[in-house]
Amino acid sequence: MLSNLLALADTRLPIGGHVHSGGMEEAVTSGFVRDLGTLEAFLARRIRTSGLVAGSVAAAVCDGLNTSEADAETDARTPSPAARAASRAQGRGFLRLARSVWPDDDWTGFTAKPHLPVVAGTVARRCDLTPQETALAVVYTSMTGSATAAQRLLALDPAHVTRITFTLSSLCDATAQRAATGLQSLSDPLFDVLAERHTRREMPLFVS
Repeated sequence: MLSNLLALADTRLPIGGHVHSGGMEEAVTSGFVRDLGTLEAFLARRIRTSGLVAGSVAAAVCDGLNTSEADAETDARTPSPAARAASRAQGRGFLRLARSVWPDDDWTGFTAKPHLPVVAGTVARRCDLTPQETALAVVYTSMTGSATAAQRLLALDPAHVTRITFTLSSLCDATAQRAATGLQSLSDPLFDVLAERHTRREMPLFVS
């Protein structure tokens, strides 16, 4: 099952995640993230908040939570309409990928644009991952997606960015462990503001 976990956490997973920065583009443009120190602080905050919540939804779905209920719970935990749209766009891409990889499975029961952690939890259950492993994949990719975006936006040394992700690995593990204990409700106004401001930016590099 370890290879399945690695596949889910792979940034090359073709679900459209490469066009989303998780608020990083807006954070860089506004000067909130400007160097390695501020990048690490941003990523740690993202892990502890949006990563935790998304990981908990995915873990709950992996553990049997109904997808319709999980979709509604994700909406309730995502105040920003722009952030909800970004999650649903990636969820739609993930569902399309799942249907391609496992065409004989029943993938009905989803909305046209399901939230990303809802699909991630369903796929993880299909791959026989545990809820905590599922949460870890979601938490980890919430970090690496933004880290990769920062590397591109700030022209950072990839080795330095990788060092930060290794430094935050224990935080990812601890967050996934907490996420697997039940649905989490932790909002962060900063990410909501960044997501909404990004929709008003002319010619952005990333969708979110």
